[in-house]
Amino acid sequence: MSDLRTSRTRLVAAAATTVLAALSLTACGDATGTQDEGSAVTKSPSLTASSSATASDSADPSATSGTSGTSGATKSSAVGGSTRTPVVKAPAVADKPVTCEGSNTKTVAAPLNRPVNHMLLTVTNTGSRTCYLYTYPAVRFGEAQSVPPVIEDSQPQAVVTLEPGQSGYASVALSATDGSGGNGYTAKSLAVYFHGRSGNESVGRGANPSLPAKGVYVDDSLKVTYWQQSMDDAVSW
Repeated sequence: MSDLRTSRTRLVAAAATTVLAALSLTACGDATGTQDEGSAVTKSPSLTASSSATASDSADPSATSGTSGTSGATKSSAVGGSTRTPVVKAPAVADKPVTCEGSNTKTVAAPLNRPVNHMLLTVTNTGSRTCYLYTYPAVRFGEAQSVPPVIEDSQPQAVVTLEPGQSGYASVALSATDGSGGNGYTAKSLAVYFHGRSGNESVGRGANPSLPAKGVYVDDSLKVTYWQQSMDDAVSW
């Protein structure tokens, strides 16, 4: 009986030992598992962030320079949208009017039937700028040493202004219609000079319009009109 109890006691003790051993092993396994799991949890966010950054860089080459690009765009916008003081340009030299003279005009001389003994001078602006025909033409027929006077009453109210392609006019009274003029002669050449603003000097080049082959008769009653804007005004004197 005593032996039976002793055997049972040993069995119970052995069983208890087995159970304790099993519990101990389980506890160790759980500890290891917990440690591994914790390690995995700790590493996961780091790996995920790295993977995300790598994927983002691969999908968009400019991802790393996105801030730089935005900054560049901002700078560009700032420059483009900045308020600038408007610069008022002075008129180009090509736009400024000049004095009409031989180099920028063409002059034609044509005898008139009416009034008789008169000639019409037509000056056309052949340049690219507006030009002013100041005062009156200084004409010289043949070898004359002086230029004829101007008819003062023919002075217009404004300076004759010629846009490119436009013409101005003056008439020349060649000789007295009643034959009262003296020192008459036949001229076969003509020079026309142009005045500046003051009217006291010639400027630029002169012009040498052709005369009829037989020439024109002039005497000491020779006079000219001021330059006129219209032909009708020129031939009315």
